[in-house]
Amino acid sequence: MVKFSAGLVRSSALLLTGTILCTSGAALAQEAAIDDDRDIVVTASKREQNLQDVPLAITAIGTERLDELQVKEFQDVVKFLPSVTIQTAGPGFAQVYFRGVASGENANHSASLPTVGTYLDEMPITTIQGALDIHAYDLARVEALAGPQGTLYGASSMAGTIRLITNQPDTSGTYGSMGLELNTVSKGGIGGVAEGFVNAALGEKAALRLVGWYRHDAGYIDNIAGSRTYATSGITQSNANLVEKDYNDVDTYGARLALGIELDDDWTIRPNLMGQIQKANGSFTQERSSAVTGKLQTVQYNPERGDDKWIQAAMTIEGKIGSWDLTVTGGHMRRKTETESDYSDYAYFYDALYGYGAYFTDNNGDPVNPNQYIQGIDRYKRSFAEIRVASPADARIRFIGGLFWQRQSHNIEQNYIIDNIGDAITVTGTDSNIWLTKQLRIDRDYAAFGEISFDITDQLTLTGGGRVYKFDNSLVGFFGYSAGYSSRTGEAACFAPTIITGSPCTNLDKSTSDTDFIHKLNLNYKVNDDVMLYGTWSRGFRPGGINRRGTLDPYGPDTLDNYEFGWKTSFGPVRFNGAVYQEDWNNIQLSFLGANGLTEIRNAGIARIRGIEADLNYRAGGFTLNLGASYNDATIRRDFCRIANATFDCTINPPGQTNALLAPAGSRLPVTAKFKGNAIARYEFPIGGMDGHFQFAVNHIGKRRSDLRPFENDIVGNFKAYTTADISFGVKGEGWDAELFATNLFNSNGVINSAVQCGESICGDPGGVSSTGGVFYDNIVRPRLIGIKVSKDF
Repeated sequence: MVKFSAGLVRSSALLLTGTILCTSGAALAQEAAIDDDRDIVVTASKREQNLQDVPLAITAIGTERLDELQVKEFQDVVKFLPSVTIQTAGPGFAQVYFRGVASGENANHSASLPTVGTYLDEMPITTIQGALDIHAYDLARVEALAGPQGTLYGASSMAGTIRLITNQPDTSGTYGSMGLELNTVSKGGIGGVAEGFVNAALGEKAALRLVGWYRHDAGYIDNIAGSRTYATSGITQSNANLVEKDYNDVDTYGARLALGIELDDDWTIRPNLMGQIQKANGSFTQERSSAVTGKLQTVQYNPERGDDKWIQAAMTIEGKIGSWDLTVTGGHMRRKTETESDYSDYAYFYDALYGYGAYFTDNNGDPVNPNQYIQGIDRYKRSFAEIRVASPADARIRFIGGLFWQRQSHNIEQNYIIDNIGDAITVTGTDSNIWLTKQLRIDRDYAAFGEISFDITDQLTLTGGGRVYKFDNSLVGFFGYSAGYSSRTGEAACFAPTIITGSPCTNLDKSTSDTDFIHKLNLNYKVNDDVMLYGTWSRGFRPGGINRRGTLDPYGPDTLDNYEFGWKTSFGPVRFNGAVYQEDWNNIQLSFLGANGLTEIRNAGIARIRGIEADLNYRAGGFTLNLGASYNDATIRRDFCRIANATFDCTINPPGQTNALLAPAGSRLPVTAKFKGNAIARYEFPIGGMDGHFQFAVNHIGKRRSDLRPFENDIVGNFKAYTTADISFGVKGEGWDAELFATNLFNSNGVINSAVQCGESICGDPGGVSSTGGVFYDNIVRPRLIGIKVSKDF
């Protein structure tokens, strides 16, 4: 429960897919007491606008609704965003997609940037290996902007943008809240949450807000006993020392400190500092059922963990120059992830098929255990600055525009280790690496952007916008084997001494850059106060980058053209909003594993997405019903060739290269379902002088392809449709509340993502393990969670 600056007004509990507009902070609540959902505003267009006046497809979830829907992490909120799909390998490693714009990216550290931009307040926080997994507490709202947002939000907002907006300091008084939760997961352990905030007024012109949280997510995957014997050496490996029940538990803790200073009636300064540490143990996948494992079980032979630490500092200055608004904002973020991963499947099956174990010997020439594991350290730095101006919002001609700059670096270190191997096959400078990746990736973006809106009549408005951008991206460092293990790659391919500290030499040093322009055109017609129609033609883009295999050219940017017609209507207690659209995806950055298992990215195709998204909201008395759904028919329009050409003819072989058909025209894009929908019913009623509520929510995700390419899709298999249901009952008194809840009530075992450690030539039966196959791992939704939580305001 979060009090706003009016002192008596609480944030509205809202979820209206495609339409909702939530307060931008405490300052907005000072202006007027909000007594109706339709008065709430968002800042998706970088200016404050009323819900029904924004001609965009927006989903937003406000403070109280986030709590009511049991949202604690990024994956929780995506359930209730019909146009959004998430693909995750575990905490901190989630990829997000809008409207089916996904080609099956593997999120490799040197691969393409995401197609969806993520913002924390004003700052972009998108990183290559996933969005920050921020604990969802004391957020004013989450906004999901569907479709290209490139003119205002730039690179990597090609398919959409997600904005996490925090509650701002409030000068009206000193108050706060604290909450506790205890929960248990089906066939797993016990977890809990402790969180709270204090808002302290520092006189009439300044306020401080301190927020803190701790969350323990109980494990539910069992690492069971197993052993395997390597074919070449006859060495038997056991995981007896790693056997553990419920071994994938997670601890997350963090804090946020925000300061708000009103210099005068026109100027404010808002610095803030936020950080989080997340420690995840074990694997978040279950092995597909076999003679050895069942549901919620796996057999891992090496430690698995992930530590994710990040801190972000930002400042926003807002003021007026005459009648125009000026905003200057900037920030810096640092993130460090340390991971350990079991890679023994790769070692075992390659040894079984090709006898690779024979190459792994010690200094005496004796065979060693070919067991392989990965230790990774990734360090990210990101800085950004934006300055923009906006003309008066009530003028007939309105302008918003500005300048943007950002620089993000990713220091990559991936150690592939086989213990006790001989010096000759150990990468120079490492203890026992058979392979090392040590690289520095830098992505730079520069842009000038603007939008002009003109009220042709009182009911008809035309908006045109554009963004001139430049990207300049580079990748330098080392990847590969020692010279004693490979005579062609790794150290043998080095052409320069060490540039990146920690590498033996340099075998990669490339950059790519480009300058271009994207546009947006929107026409909206307000039929009356309750009905608005709009049409949009817009374009989004994603920057190009470097292939780490030096013999390959850099890959270029891809673009998404969006043609959209939408409506927003309100008729008494009923609100109905939606949009139909066609999106043309050109020069798709297609990633796949090439020789030696290295990711290759090619601009290799054209896709078309045709879809509809809609929501229906009904409110009467204490009863509220929200229905949201999306349908996307996403297919490629031309054959996907390994090496693209103007005629899309996969039989044409460039000099020295062999082309191949990867996917025929008409193939469905992977990862996202044709249909996704949710329903939320809530009834509020008086009970013994208190306010009671009962809520039931259901979410359905349809069948999805695992891979665009038919051969690989047949190996991994399609992801089956699944449905989850949540339920809660609670009471609220004066300054306190308590709630009993359950998520995934019927214990669905729905699959979010799948993986296998092998090349396509050795993956056998997709249903399990074969003598020369692979083990298939499924990331699943969290099993049924039952909990109780209480909170107290003060």
